[in-house]
Amino acid sequence: MTPQPNPEAGAAVKAADRAHVFHSWSAQELIDPLAVAGAEGSYFWDYDGRRYLDFASGLVYTNIGYQHPRVVAAVQEQAARMTTFAPAFAVEARSEAARLIAERTPGDLDRIFFTNGGADAVEHALRMARLHTGRPKVLSAYRSYHGGTQQAVNVTGDPRRWPSDSGTAGVVRFWAPYLYRSRFYAETEEQECARALEHLETTIAFEGPSTIATIILETIPGTAGIMLPPAGYLAGVRELCDTYGIVLVLDEVMAGFGRTGTWFAADLYDVVPDLMTFAKGVNSGYVPLGGVAVSGAIAETFARRPYPGGLTYSGHPLACAAAVATINVMAEEGVVENAAALGASVVGPGLRELAARHPSVGEVRGVGMFWALELVRDRETREPLVPYNASGEANAPMAAFAAAAKEGGIWPFVNMNRTHVVPPCNASEAELKEGLAVLDAALTVADGYVA
Repeated sequence: MTPQPNPEAGAAVKAADRAHVFHSWSAQELIDPLAVAGAEGSYFWDYDGRRYLDFASGLVYTNIGYQHPRVVAAVQEQAARMTTFAPAFAVEARSEAARLIAERTPGDLDRIFFTNGGADAVEHALRMARLHTGRPKVLSAYRSYHGGTQQAVNVTGDPRRWPSDSGTAGVVRFWAPYLYRSRFYAETEEQECARALEHLETTIAFEGPSTIATIILETIPGTAGIMLPPAGYLAGVRELCDTYGIVLVLDEVMAGFGRTGTWFAADLYDVVPDLMTFAKGVNSGYVPLGGVAVSGAIAETFARRPYPGGLTYSGHPLACAAAVATINVMAEEGVVENAAALGASVVGPGLRELAARHPSVGEVRGVGMFWALELVRDRETREPLVPYNASGEANAPMAAFAAAAKEGGIWPFVNMNRTHVVPPCNASEAELKEGLAVLDAALTVADGYVA
């Protein structure tokens, strides 16, 4: 589709937005949202006809890009047949979506509880874990994000939790491994892994194992920095959970459905959790959908005991039809394989080449179509390009970098002192190289702030 400029229409959209839309995570009078006219594949465009390569995949969910014709057709067909139906009934789209998801989840995670998104998936996973164990506490990691609803934001480790932190949510936090900024004075991945596991087991011991219902971890933390866990860490957490009777929840809301070059990030580590949350890429965000994949043991807890939770739109037919089409597209068009192959041959090498040329890049890390560049003022000291949770003038270097990226024609995902490289999982080699070239120019702006 060729963008057709229509600035008058764009002005009207913008005026209505500013008059009536209350935006999330924002000071309402300090934002200037872009009015988007359309999107297709890996690109979207504004009403002035300016096109952007979406290196953020929306909010890391358009895993098959925008407007995939097969998914659009599936939603249209489902709308013509049955737009909605209550969740207590067996509906074809819902049943088929659950079957296709269960075919791909690891181990015996064969029962699917549908939600409307990732945050409420986390809410229900934690509720299931507490009811299954009869224990109150949740252990979660600093440098994590699990959603914006009340319990989900309270188990989150990043600063978005702070204004809503009740201090009474039964949450205890611990440090997960992150060698680049190790809390354990580690010098190798092996040391980081061993010391992080020792720290976690000590936390369990001092909190009282019999009080802990669950440990929740993003398999690979997303918004917090795409820190791949060292070899053996997730297996070690699984072993601790088995030893102390704790439910392991892996949050795959961002990392799942091809993002890491596997169907789920857990597949990279050969670890099976007791519960797994998902959303985003399950249907490329075309219609809101999330869920919890439930193990046999936890499903059995509620075989003759009602599970006390549900949602009016659980397993909405339109959302599930989009999921069925998306999963089939991914399987038949080799989307997961594309993410793995081009992540290894184009994105990873390309980012490492940029790091070699730009002193503002402290570390490159990632897998598949799930990468982050950590930007620093000083490579030796690893001082971040901007302070933790910076805003306003303190965040000026990252704002300048982001502006340069947009001016060059890509839409970046920027958080704290990082830019994440998270294009659609079916992006082409040419599109990826186009984006890397723009990043190259934008990093020159970041280099200007290096000490």
